[in-house]
Amino acid sequence: MSLWGWILLACAISIATKFLGFLVPATLLDNPRMLRVAGSLTIGLLAALTAVNTFASGQELAVDARVVALLVAAVALWLRAPFLVVVALGAVAAGVARLLGAA
Repeated sequence: MSLWGWILLACAISIATKFLGFLVPATLLDNPRMLRVAGSLTIGLLAALTAVNTFASGQELAVDARVVALLVAAVALWLRAPFLVVVALGAVAAGVARLLGAA
């Protein structure tokens, strides 16, 4: 199968999964346990995505300006800075780290 065939198959599976989600009864979704599980899965997936995008470069482990940006953003979040400030501080930290690393 060609690459476009796999892409179309993935799209069809995604649409079918979303449609099946609409068929789940509302009483099942209103369950407090289900809400906790959904919240935990969301946090776990976001943390995994952040870790992979921070520490991976292709198939290799990378420690570069992204790690500095993540640490600065984590400290800003710990200090309860607004989200836009966290993003701006992370971007500035990555820029400074790359500038210092290239010099």
